[in-house]
Amino acid sequence: MMNRLFGRLAHATVIQTGRPHTFALAVAVIVVWCVSGPIFGWSDTWQLVINTGTTIVTFLMVFLIQYSQNRDTQSIHIKLDELIRATKDADDNLIDLEELTAEDLEALKLKFEKAAKARCMSVEQLLSQKSDKA
Repeated sequence: MMNRLFGRLAHATVIQTGRPHTFALAVAVIVVWCVSGPIFGWSDTWQLVINTGTTIVTFLMVFLIQYSQNRDTQSIHIKLDELIRATKDADDNLIDLEELTAEDLEALKLKFEKAAKARCMSVEQLLSQKSDKA
């Protein structure tokens, strides 16, 4: 129940904060704060209001952005895993790579880089053979 409620709230908040009118509202708050500076005599309290407000908003937004990023990443992984699974010649061992350790991922990366270099060399050789015949 709590996860579902948080998910809905986070999703709605992230969508709203990414809209132009929300940005305009934030700019308006800053303008009002700046204009009110002389009224409050540029006091420490006046400065503290904007500092505290922006710190709180930033603190909360970090968690919402991370939640949204985690959801997006998880969705992309599921879609990619399905593409790997459904592709006839794909290596099914590549499904769930995000669960590997950093060292295992690095070793796999090196393996694919080596394979890519070998493939590029054969393409280069093929192209040079074609240019030699021409």
